[in-house]
Amino acid sequence: MFSYSRPTSHRITHLIRSLSTESVTHTPNVPPPLPIDSAKPRPSRLYPRPRPAPRSRRQVLPDLPPSFGRNQLLRVPNSTRALLEDIVDSFDAPIRYAFAYGSGVFEQAGYDKPADGKPKGADGPMLDFVFAVTHPDHWHSINMHQYPGHYPLYARALGSSFVSNVQAFGPGLWFNTYVPMHGTTIKYGVTTVDTLCADLLNWRTLYLAGRMHKPIRIIKDDARVRLTQQVNLTSALRTALLSLPAQFTQRDLFMTLASISYSGDPRMWLPAENRGKVANMVERQEAQFRELYWRLAQGLPGVRWRVDSQMIEQDTSAHARAAHLKKLPEGLLTRVHARAQGLGPPREADESAYWLRLAGDATLPSMLRSEMSNIVRYPATVQTFKGIVSAGLWKSARYTAAKVGKYWKGPTTTSASSDTSS
Repeated sequence: MFSYSRPTSHRITHLIRSLSTESVTHTPNVPPPLPIDSAKPRPSRLYPRPRPAPRSRRQVLPDLPPSFGRNQLLRVPNSTRALLEDIVDSFDAPIRYAFAYGSGVFEQAGYDKPADGKPKGADGPMLDFVFAVTHPDHWHSINMHQYPGHYPLYARALGSSFVSNVQAFGPGLWFNTYVPMHGTTIKYGVTTVDTLCADLLNWRTLYLAGRMHKPIRIIKDDARVRLTQQVNLTSALRTALLSLPAQFTQRDLFMTLASISYSGDPRMWLPAENRGKVANMVERQEAQFRELYWRLAQGLPGVRWRVDSQMIEQDTSAHARAAHLKKLPEGLLTRVHARAQGLGPPREADESAYWLRLAGDATLPSMLRSEMSNIVRYPATVQTFKGIVSAGLWKSARYTAAKVGKYWKGPTTTSASSDTSS
């Protein structure tokens, strides 16, 4: 009995181990499979493919309330709306925000629009657009592949990197002009959403922000741009109020608002723009200006503008004006602070007294006009010379001739060839 106990115990232990462990069989060494060649075929140099877009790291803005910024949604005739949307939809490159402006969209004095409101084909006014995109290099690469004729020959040869680098100078736009599309002639400027929003908030150049002080037709909307545009319109309204007396008409207000982007623009003192541009615009677009600014004025303290009245009253006390002054855009306010140095006690000594003194200064309106001119002058001049690069010599000469013709035709007529790009 004792002779069989030990082998039996050994067999039971071996059985338990075999059930609790995984048996591994020996296999000879097999060489690993050859790597798969995943390299993509190189595109032909004659037909380069559009560059891939880098990953976007922007933070998505939550949806705004449906009624927010409804003052920005200006109406146009259905035929004009359909044409503008068809033109923007023709571009394969992604556009985040797009708007149209000028006499081809909203009527101006000296230009008779047809009864249906639709521009008169190639002989009508040029339709002006601004497209805000996320990645300009990628956008121009796609657009240059789809519409090579929109760019001058040397821009196509140098590529989308050259175009996006030139675009970054000055106010940050690249314009393609005298482009035939859908039976009409258009001009479109390309900028980035970041550049657009920075100008709307801070008035860095007042080139895009100033253009958007006036009526525009939004074709593609973006929550971030709509939010910053509302800030831009409120800033323009505050600035205009600081330049106006205690009582004035809505036309006085609209003339002041429309003049902001033209102060300092070299085209206004060179024979390169209609001398009555602002008056012509306001005369036929008072309804659109009122739609833009009336609701905003109701939210400002000390402003009285009844719904059935064209007269506006405001509180011009130092305290009321200081409330507007403190909330001006940083680009303008920094310049005002620099001008105010040495004219009284510093801001650090007594901030409340500083704002009251500055707001009550009789020279404040002229100071604001002067500093806005200084903001506009350099980027507007740079953009004027950039037009030669982006359009080419022939189109630039044609565009300049049209602008000079508008200048000599007088302040009460508007040329039907094109509109401003600012």
